[in-house]
Amino acid sequence: MTPLIIAIDGPSGAGKGTLARRLAQALGYRHVDTGAMYRAVAWKALQEGLALDNEPALAALAERASFGQADGIITIDGHDVSRAIRTPEMDQSAARVARLASVRAVLVARQRGMGEGGGVVMEGRDIGTVVFPCADVKIYLDASAEERARRRAGDAAHTGGRQASVDRLKSQMAARDESDATRTVAPLQMAADAVYVDTTGLDAEQVFERVLGLVQDRGRSSIGD
Repeated sequence: MTPLIIAIDGPSGAGKGTLARRLAQALGYRHVDTGAMYRAVAWKALQEGLALDNEPALAALAERASFGQADGIITIDGHDVSRAIRTPEMDQSAARVARLASVRAVLVARQRGMGEGGGVVMEGRDIGTVVFPCADVKIYLDASAEERARRRAGDAAHTGGRQASVDRLKSQMAARDESDATRTVAPLQMAADAVYVDTTGLDAEQVFERVLGLVQDRGRSSIGD
């Protein structure tokens, strides 16, 4: 099967990460979590004492930074930030960084380089619309607000192991959704040719099987193209 570019977009808590990792493993593809790159830039900026609205400084940081993603480990300039970037506070910081056009321009260019040639499962909020508008497979993953908040509350990686209120997380995620959907540059939206998958009430295996079927269908059709 010709190596494909698979784009998975959607809001927080929809299950993008779980699906993308599983697909990449099953297909032998590279998995790229683009949201982690924005989180890593935000983390690094805070470590360096940079204001998150200092667009030129953050764009320069993103340009010179060395990013790594392998076996579930996220690094920036050699620092393992896998856990540090998965907190409610970093959700807010990443949302601020993601609104900066210059930072997005730098990271989108780097993401395109990572996916060039195919054989990649890339997840984020603008993959099918901006990063790879010609992706072979585009999935928009979604779930009800209540479902997404419950999942996030049960994810120790995002709560730091602390007890989390579903209502509070629901409110925080709604604010993040609003920020992502209303930003001027590359807002969160479903690509016109994406397949919408509502994961409410579905387990990870059911979601994986459905999307894998879509990928396999696309792979077979590409052979005949």
